[in-house]
Order: sequence, then structure tokens, then C-alpha cells
Amino acid sequence: MIDTINGATSSAIIYSLAETAKANDLKSFDYFEYLLREIPKHVEDKKTDFLTELLPWSKSLPEHIGKPRQQ
Repeated sequence: MIDTINGATSSAIIYSLAETAKANDLKSFDYFEYLLREIPKHVEDKKTDFLTELLPWSKSLPEHIGKPRQQ
């Protein structure tokens, strides 16, 4: 996948999303799984407003995506 410019760009985007998810105390796998379930629901949408709710720092993400808080 990273043998081409487009592949390298795609890898960089995925890596950036994964690291941003970790920085926001999310479980990366669960976060990606959630994105892959939610984004297809908006394929027909003309607007991209829904993406704000999917960002790693969004307060509207499901609780199970977050890492348990250390005490």
C-alpha cells in the first residue's frame, strides 16, 4: 500500500487518526470500528457536518470507545 504516493498519503492519514485517537484516550481499534460503521450511514449526505461528531475529541462518541480512567 505504501509503494505509491497515494498509498503513503493514505498510510499517513490512518496513522495520524490512530495517534490522535490515542492522544484523546480512545481505544484505536474500537474507534476505527466505530468510524467504519458510522461513515457509510452518511454516504448520501450532501453536507459533511456529521464528521464533527466523529472526531476523536468529540463528546458525542460512545463511552465504550474510551480507555478506562486510571485512578
